[in-house]
Amino acid sequence: MKHLLVLGTLMLALAISACTPSSPPTVLAEDRGTTLHEARQLGNATLRVLYVEADGFAYTNAAGELTGVTVEIMRDFVAWYERYHATRIDLEFVEEENWQRFYQRIVDADGGVFGLGNVTITEARRQELQFSPAYLNNVAVLITSDDIPELGEWAEFTEAFADLQPMGFSGTLHETRVKALRDAYQPDRDILPATSNPQIIEAAAAGDVYSYIDAYNYWRAVEQGQPVRHHAIADEHGETFGIIMPHSNDWVDMMTAFFAADGGYRNTARYREILTLHLGEALTETLENARLQAEGSGM
Repeated sequence: MKHLLVLGTLMLALAISACTPSSPPTVLAEDRGTTLHEARQLGNATLRVLYVEADGFAYTNAAGELTGVTVEIMRDFVAWYERYHATRIDLEFVEEENWQRFYQRIVDADGGVFGLGNVTITEARRQELQFSPAYLNNVAVLITSDDIPELGEWAEFTEAFADLQPMGFSGTLHETRVKALRDAYQPDRDILPATSNPQIIEAAAAGDVYSYIDAYNYWRAVEQGQPVRHHAIADEHGETFGIIMPHSNDWVDMMTAFFAADGGYRNTARYREILTLHLGEALTETLENARLQAEGSGM
């Protein structure tokens, strides 16, 4: 009887062990930064800044330093705030390689957390997070291999793109644009998913796909010698990018004040200097002309 009791105890222990994970599930730590309310009380703050690496916007330069348009805008914001308030602010930059995960981390974050990922400002996204005022006007461009003649009119699409597969950057408005073209001209085609702009550019240059990317990514690709073509008939203006924040981030009013100060941050020589330094003069002209066009049309 004693042996049966021991055996039963061992079997119960094994059964419990089999139903219990060998190690606890991985839980991602919540992204958190100092709130403005806390900063005013403490006299110091650490703001957490998540970013997705992007040439010209958030990248590591030859000296091993993180820089770029959006990185320097965040630094300018901090310098502006410190100039008028007795508060010391540190920026904690954290890279996130996956754009969709980056976005969700901001949605789920708490307090003084900011996201640099060239996120298009939309009303739907405002339900999930907060935006700074626009820091850039974007032009979305349709690209293919340069073996494909530039479209002169939409009626040429079906024949000119007959051998190309649609590809879309998952979770972005570009994917939505590609889907609209696919539905209109190639309803039987599957959309190939992409997780990065380099992946899209490489596939387009190889003559395999068509896709939408941001104008600055197209310019970068051309500068690097990639054989890609821009189909101007499909240009989409009117988009703007903003720095994103969780709804619990109470720095948003200060960010808005920063962009409005001194006649508007985007009208300053400093802003133009940042664009030219990191994007080049030609691309800066293209993007600033897009801003003037949008402002002139009341968009």
